[in-house]
Formats: sequence, C-alpha cells, structure tokens
Amino acid sequence: MKGMVRFSLPALALACGVMLACSCDSFRKLAGRPTSQEIEAKRELIEREQAAHQARVDSLRQVEKALADSLLLVDRFKESGEMILSTASLRRVDASALGHRYYIIVGAFSSTDNASYMASKIEAAGYESVKIPYGNGFTAVGVCGTDTLAHLWDNLQRVRAEAFCPKDVWILVNE
Repeated sequence: MKGMVRFSLPALALACGVMLACSCDSFRKLAGRPTSQEIEAKRELIEREQAAHQARVDSLRQVEKALADSLLLVDRFKESGEMILSTASLRRVDASALGHRYYIIVGAFSSTDNASYMASKIEAAGYESVKIPYGNGFTAVGVCGTDTLAHLWDNLQRVRAEAFCPKDVWILVNE
C-alpha cells in the first residue's frame, strides 16, 4: 500500500504539473470546443456586425426624418398657396442648364434689360441670381437656387422680406 501511495503521489504531481503547463485551450481543443483565440475572433466579428447594423439603423432613421420633414414642408407649401411650376411645364426651358432643383422666381420679363436690372437689384442685396430664358422670349429671374425643400422654405421666407421681392413670386422646380 505504501508503494502505491508513492506511485500515486508522483503521478498525481505529474498530472497536476501537466495540467498547469497546458492551457485551457488545449483541453478545449481536445474536447472539440473553440479556443480562446477563436472565441475572441468571433466576439470581434459580432461587435463589427452589430456596429454595421446600428449604422444602417441610424441611416434609416435619418432618411425617415428627412422624409417626414419633406412631407411637412410640402404641406406648408400647399397651405401657403405658393405657385409652383416645373421646367417641364414651361416650353423650351433648358432644365439641364440650371444648377439646382428649386428656384424662387421673382419676375419674368419680355425685355432682357429689365431682367438684367432685376438681377442687379438682387445681387446688390447680397443674393445670387440666375436668368432663365424661356422659349417664348421671356426671361425669368431666379434667386436662391437650392436642392432641398428645407432650404427653399427658409430662403422663400428671407426673400419675401427683401425690398426687391414682389408679392407674386413663385417657385420653379427643375425637372
């Protein structure tokens, strides 16, 4: 019996030493389980996927907010009774020559001199103007070209307060 204890004690000490020398990953590998390195790689992959998903969700929320804001602005324009015309409804207007989607039109003139005079008044007030020739010989004078409804609404409120702005301004949609 004494011999067994001696044999068992060194064997036990050797087994403990082997267990201490070998990492848990060795036992995990033997058991067919993922190692700590594989677990860490999977955790990082999950975190990247969650971050990408959150970015998509945030992007969708921004789009939803922009859409809701646009719908609110469309309602405001309808309620205000603003006259809105598209370049497609105006014959022979070169829509491709216009740099923005929306313009506030402060006048349409049969005389290019009158259109130039209005453009100079607009520019003297600190705004950029654009002259838009129609196929029928008239020239419209636009101000505050923009690509968003929010900017259009804000610009319309500002332009209406200017001395050069007549009461019958209208909006041109470049489409």
